[in-house]
Amino acid sequence: MEPFTIRDFKQVANHNRPPPACDTHMNVTVQLAEQGKSTGIWSPDERFVNGNGVVMGGFLSGATDILMAYALASTLEDNQSFASVDLHTTFHRPIFPGNVTVNAEVEKLGKKMAYVTGELWQNDKKAASTVSSIFIQTNQQ
Repeated sequence: MEPFTIRDFKQVANHNRPPPACDTHMNVTVQLAEQGKSTGIWSPDERFVNGNGVVMGGFLSGATDILMAYALASTLEDNQSFASVDLHTTFHRPIFPGNVTVNAEVEKLGKKMAYVTGELWQNDKKAASTVSSIFIQTNQQ
């Protein structure tokens, strides 16, 4: 599979293109991504549950990372790409199988780095907060 371009991310967010495999595998559906913000629904099922009976924290981070990518992509040009440098998640309460709302927002956008935040909500309660530093590369055309 060819790497996604910024245009591809935007087409997924506009429901004009199928998402990459990781989105489907994680049960993440992007609802909106524009002007540095994105929202989606993550639907973890029993496959995501750890030995303690809750959804494993690494999956929470992964779901948020996906929505952060769409938030950032909504601010970039077609000749740019990006990669996470750092991802830090703080867990506030457990998540159980079912629908989780994931919101992400670009807090600071520079020429080479972006600072993006995300939150996961289940049953109107914040379950986790994530921050990420993301490297931005401008490709020569």
